[in-house]
Amino acid sequence: VQPNNYSTFYDDQRQNWSIMFESEKAAVDFSKQVCIAKCNSSPGLDSVLCQDLLPGEGQGVEAGDSLEVAYTGWLFQSNGLGQVFDSNVNKDKLLRLKLGSGKVIKGWEEGMLGMKKGGRRLLIVPPAWAYGAQGVAGRVPPDSTLVFEVELRRVKLAKECSGSDGLSVSSRDSPAPSPVPSSDGFSSD
Repeated sequence: VQPNNYSTFYDDQRQNWSIMFESEKAAVDFSKQVCIAKCNSSPGLDSVLCQDLLPGEGQGVEAGDSLEVAYTGWLFQSNGLGQVFDSNVNKDKLLRLKLGSGKVIKGWEEGMLGMKKGGRRLLIVPPAWAYGAQGVAGRVPPDSTLVFEVELRRVKLAKECSGSDGLSVSSRDSPAPSPVPSSDGFSSD
């Protein structure tokens, strides 16, 4: 997925293709279907499938970075998106997490690596990388493959050094000092 509503991909002959879409929504919907098709055509999903829906800007996130995320989670049913089992999209609070801290499922830890601020990504997570054989009572049946659409709203890079006054002194994506962090510890950029 590229800016300005176009996507580029390679086919099995390593030939490059580009598709221009009429709208961002059409490009995003197509990209979701490509990821679902990848899942349906693989004999056994043994790792997380990731598909960028919107690329985002800036430096890709790494383990140790603090993130604020909007997401929706579906059960993967009948070879596609099934029932929504969790979402914070229409809620006031974003999910806060530190990547690599083990506080979210392994599929998120892996699937969000490299995302950029403002980016959206579809993750298809096999049971072993999600809730496994136990599932989540009343929400996720045992051995469920899950689909998440995640949007990275805010980022605080782990490599930002703190000075003695607690203000951010450096940033991975620019040599200039970052703006003063807001009271919740996330810088405005």
